[in-house]
Amino acid sequence: MGKFESMVNVDGVITSAADARVPVMDRGFLYGDSIYEVFRTYRGVPLFHDEHWARFERSAKLAHLTLTISKDQMIDEIRKTVRATNAAEQNRDVYVRYIVTRGEGPVDLFPRPELTTRYVIIVKELPEWNPEFLRVGIRLAIPETRRNATNALDPNIKGGNYMNNVLGIIEARMLGADDCLMLNDSGLITEASSSNVFFVMNNDNALVTPAETAGHLRGLTKAAVEKLCIEYDLQLRAEDITMDLLMQTSECFITSSTREVMPVSSLRLPSGDVLTYPDGGGNITKKIIDQYKTFIDGHLQDHEHLRLF
Repeated sequence: MGKFESMVNVDGVITSAADARVPVMDRGFLYGDSIYEVFRTYRGVPLFHDEHWARFERSAKLAHLTLTISKDQMIDEIRKTVRATNAAEQNRDVYVRYIVTRGEGPVDLFPRPELTTRYVIIVKELPEWNPEFLRVGIRLAIPETRRNATNALDPNIKGGNYMNNVLGIIEARMLGADDCLMLNDSGLITEASSSNVFFVMNNDNALVTPAETAGHLRGLTKAAVEKLCIEYDLQLRAEDITMDLLMQTSECFITSSTREVMPVSSLRLPSGDVLTYPDGGGNITKKIIDQYKTFIDGHLQDHEHLRLF
């Protein structure tokens, strides 16, 4: 039985992650001029494959980047890369990130029309989250760094330039938290460094998530949770979440493809005050966690044909 090894596919050349090479003149390296998507597998089935590709195409359109690889070609290359990791022999699920850069060219901000795009596929082990994040919850802090304004950089371009988020999470760690929860220029809650956020309100147990106008990525796990709220008749509102509104919350959780539904145990405010939430999530959070697991089982059954191994 072969040993599992993280592998990378650069324009069809598959090597170990340590040996993968992208030229330093690639615009993805020089400027973060790239787009990407991340998914994980469950029993070899990629989660939200079609939805990820639709968002990938939307990112390309928003970034004025012409894709030269098709959906079918990409999944074929992903399969080849997964096969090289020996994931099937190990019967282990994987993390997949696929990237398209605008290509290699001169050191010039303007991308010349003759550039040829480059694709990169990374297949590695799933992230191992601190067990306390699930047992108790992740700690968030609101940093001084604000989320990019939507009229400066559309948050729905899932692109390679993450300096804004990097600064946010660095500040959060300096404040003793695990991740950041970023405000926009108007002081409204947007999202965590790479996750969407939901709150439960004290007065009516309704779920509240930031309005899209606040500026955040249209998360696919977030969309799944929103569908679950409709299916199970849970109250859900998308609205502007202010500091005053935060003081009226009783539960909080974040969502992403790899974090799934993760409870939040505390939120440090800019004032230094800390909001605390139930260990492991309150009743609503736990209900969403259980419903999401059931949802995943159904999703896998419906998408067996996409199995990577």
